[in-house]
Amino acid sequence: MAISVTSTAFKEGKMIPQKHTCDGTNVSPQLAWTGIPASARSIALICEDPDAPSGIFTHWVVFNMAPVTKGIPEGGGLPAGAREGTNDFKRLDFRGPCPPSGTHRYYFKVYAVDMMLTLREGATRSDLLSALQGHVIEQGQIMGTYKR
Repeated sequence: MAISVTSTAFKEGKMIPQKHTCDGTNVSPQLAWTGIPASARSIALICEDPDAPSGIFTHWVVFNMAPVTKGIPEGGGLPAGAREGTNDFKRLDFRGPCPPSGTHRYYFKVYAVDMMLTLREGATRSDLLSALQGHVIEQGQIMGTYKR
């Protein structure tokens, strides 16, 4: 069974509210998920924009959330033990959509992982994806859009 990812802030394929963007307060949207397998040892999250002019642009990297975690409240509030990685803004937090032009898609991808990762705080999206190879049990996502 795939992981089902939802948000009270936006529906699949719909516009992300301004408050969750650089035009608002840059607060992360609420996210919830179901379908984490019992064999999972941790959960990871990546938020990325594949429509950026320079290629995939990373907005959020989170890993080593406990497998019992059911989501993240609006504004972050990460569970104890979770680690944040460095996004493409060179920050260890969520930075919302800020497209230079046109409508961009933003994918919030959730991964059930068969181990706790040995990555350091500040690891990049690339570091996380390398560490996840061969360790993802299940995954799911929700996609929202934004246009300035």
